[in-house]
Amino acid sequence: MRELPSDAGAADMHAQTRHRRGGRDDMAVPPAEFRSYYGRQILKTPVWNWMIAAYLFSGGLSAGSALLAAGADLTGRPQLRKVSRVGALVSLLASMYFLVGDLGRPERFHHMLRVAKPSSPMSMGTWILSGYGPGAGAAAVAELMPKRLRRSRLGRLLDFAARPAGLEAAAVAPGVASYTAVLLSQTAVPAWREAHPYLPFIFTGSAAASGAGLGMLLAPVSESGPARRMAVAGAALEVAASRTMEHRLGLVGEAYTTGRPHTLRKWSEILTVGGAVGAVASGRNRWAVAASGAALLAGSALQRFGVFEAGVQSTQDPKYVVIPQRERLDAGHPARGDDR
Repeated sequence: MRELPSDAGAADMHAQTRHRRGGRDDMAVPPAEFRSYYGRQILKTPVWNWMIAAYLFSGGLSAGSALLAAGADLTGRPQLRKVSRVGALVSLLASMYFLVGDLGRPERFHHMLRVAKPSSPMSMGTWILSGYGPGAGAAAVAELMPKRLRRSRLGRLLDFAARPAGLEAAAVAPGVASYTAVLLSQTAVPAWREAHPYLPFIFTGSAAASGAGLGMLLAPVSESGPARRMAVAGAALEVAASRTMEHRLGLVGEAYTTGRPHTLRKWSEILTVGGAVGAVASGRNRWAVAASGAALLAGSALQRFGVFEAGVQSTQDPKYVVIPQRERLDAGHPARGDDR
């Protein structure tokens, strides 16, 4: 027969199964491993397709080009100014095509202009684009006017308005570059919502790098100085913010550092850093400057697609939803993160 434990032994066993915390006895139960209900998703996967990722890239490219065009205009670089102004308009039209094309009812896009709601990133983004588009368009049209029209009264008026219009577009461009990051971070998608302190910096740096890349690709080398400097600054901001995000997001950061999003963003960083180095080291070699510009453009595009794919991936695993909520509750914050 098994010997019954003594009173002292029973007390020891009791002490091993209980511990004192906060002035009361609690059962020492190991933390439960996270499981979802039959492994099902908690959030629905976003219905957006690749056109939204392309919209994110082309909108940023337009903003970066408008900023570079204003600098080229103020420093007397007409070819760089022309390339950047036209690039800003073309990429803006492309972004609107991707955005409107992804809507279920594209013909209802104008309904978004019926109200201005400061608490809605979508509403504010619509009005930012509405303020940006006319200036970018007028500046680009002035560059594309035929010589015969330039001598007319209308042509002279457009020439006169080109600089103020370009500067107005450049003033609004930072909002165009960053509002999409705010829009994504206001959704319930974990990888976007948890990254709200970092995405605006990533998107702004990416926009600057892509705009500079377009200028380096198409403008003469003799006028590419501002584009090169902007490329280095934009690439540094993008890479620094991206690395910081990866290290500080914790569990949700896995969505950015695993699978297809990781591959896209890894190549984005390689191309962006390579393009920035080329901007500094390529000298007056036309092909090297153009190749560096193309690398910056490709790196910016891959960054946007990588962020988009990370958001989609994060909705497919319930742990990215539940565990951050538990951590916020344990820290005394609302589960939804509304304290931010």
